[in-house]
Amino acid sequence: MKTFSFLSNSSTITGFILLGFPGPREKQIFLFVLFSTVYLLTLMGNGSIICAVRWDQRLHTPMYILLANFSFLEIWYVTSTVPNMLANFLSDTKVISFTGCFLQFYFFFSLGSTECFFLAVMAFDRYLAICRPLRYPTIMTRHLCTNLVVSCWVLGFLWFLIPIIIISQMSFCGSRTIDHFLCDPGPLLALTCKRALLIELVFSSLSPLPLVIPFLFIMGSYILVLRAVMKVPSAAGKRKAFSTCGSHLAVVSLFYGSVLVMYGSPTSEHEDGMQKIVTLFYSVLTPLLNPVIYSLRNKDMKKALQKFLGT
Repeated sequence: MKTFSFLSNSSTITGFILLGFPGPREKQIFLFVLFSTVYLLTLMGNGSIICAVRWDQRLHTPMYILLANFSFLEIWYVTSTVPNMLANFLSDTKVISFTGCFLQFYFFFSLGSTECFFLAVMAFDRYLAICRPLRYPTIMTRHLCTNLVVSCWVLGFLWFLIPIIIISQMSFCGSRTIDHFLCDPGPLLALTCKRALLIELVFSSLSPLPLVIPFLFIMGSYILVLRAVMKVPSAAGKRKAFSTCGSHLAVVSLFYGSVLVMYGSPTSEHEDGMQKIVTLFYSVLTPLLNPVIYSLRNKDMKKALQKFLGT
């Protein structure tokens, strides 16, 4: 592993300090119990959707296959941050190793990018189902669905690979304290011995693209969906059309709403505490709420979950 050193002396750094949510011991224990509960509920909710899709033959369609993959993604997305955060609550040193920090950095951003790509593919699926209903079975075949799923995973995990490898090879000096509960690129780059403008430019150019491009694609898909729905003569037909994409639109609004609040305005406008809260919302609470949204607004999923859970 590359040696990182303080600027003020020749001693080596053994890791970074993640401040997380500082406070007295009682607060740390309360947060540990709270987020342990949230984490377990997230695993159970998304795991139930995966099992329901797997064992209910009626859900073996592209829409639900994409949803099952999305739930699988959500499990790993929340796992990239919460277990380390839980350990941090009970730790006196709150140290994360360099390897652990950059692995978390890589997986958190790669899984986040993959989520954006999946949301775009799911919007495309809803567009085809509503705007091209007769051609939908011939276009959205099992083969195309599989290729789209694989493309989301591969593209998401390749997007930040080179920039993160480059950043991990840099030297870090001075304070090793990160005022966050995860390894975020902003605080990491601020700890480098020498400011690397080119790397900062490359990272700041690449980072928004997995957010912006899928977001524009999603908005374009729903504009076309809205135009198609407005042409439906009956109110019942319109409600049925909206119900097929209502859950997905709610999830998109939750995820992108919080992400745009975080990254859509200058960083200086956000206090450190607000950054943590907003990051918590889209990285921890959104994966918890997604199964609830899909099960409440989708009758087929609700029936499949009831059958799976034996209720």
